[in-house]
Amino acid sequence: MRVTLHESVAAFAAAAGPLYAADPARHTIALTVLDALRARGDRAGLLLTVARGGETVGALLQEQGRPATASALPPALATAAERVVDADLPAVNGPVAEVEAFAAAHTARTGLRSEVAMRMRLFRLVALTPPSAAPGCARVAGPGDVDLLTEWHRAFAAEAVSSLDPPADPRPGVVGSMEQGAGHLLWEVDGRPVAYAAARRPVGPMSRIGPVYTPPEHRGHGYGTAVTAAAAAWATGAGAREVVLFTDLANPVSNAIYPRIGFRPVLDALELRFVR
Repeated sequence: MRVTLHESVAAFAAAAGPLYAADPARHTIALTVLDALRARGDRAGLLLTVARGGETVGALLQEQGRPATASALPPALATAAERVVDADLPAVNGPVAEVEAFAAAHTARTGLRSEVAMRMRLFRLVALTPPSAAPGCARVAGPGDVDLLTEWHRAFAAEAVSSLDPPADPRPGVVGSMEQGAGHLLWEVDGRPVAYAAARRPVGPMSRIGPVYTPPEHRGHGYGTAVTAAAAAWATGAGAREVVLFTDLANPVSNAIYPRIGFRPVLDALELRFVR
């Protein structure tokens, strides 16, 4: 068994790409991170593969300063792979078994401890069933909506649980995702935006929806469900064959509404932060 730390994104993509492509839903975060790194030419924090007999059987990917993604690192390989990981890794996410195995190896070697940042559930769209109850309609947001989307991203981050601090200014991320081809959908009632959902540009071909945000004064009317359905329709129209989203398991509302529009559970996921 050979563990390799790759210096270039291209070399890592050549080795790990087929592993990720075999299950785009499971590896949704890794695929979108890898796509962003290739598009921006960024240097990643960690690009690791494990090979056996010349075949890649495991991978760990981390964008600089962000959690590592262990969706393609089988638990049996966690200890061998972890030995070459820096002790300043902030967090790890992925399916529960993979994350727990990696975290156990990392804390045992470094003396750090792990804390739960979020427990999540990954859903995949099976057959879209748009809701009919919510008044209003969807439209694709454009450059004129950046101020509103920046404000709503900031509000979403303030409510969300995360292992790391959100960016102080979400605007560059909003603008960048628009320029890279993401779909930003607004649900409007009488011309007034009341909810928002984003869908990433299809990669692999997979698109992940998120964030989904409804301001508190507009909640309870089905707008979030409606705009999520609109984002899913946008993603399939853009060529995605797999449309997925994560929910926070601590939020019973989101875990209940998405199955109503055609999403089905795939796996439970976990994000653990490392602390001293």
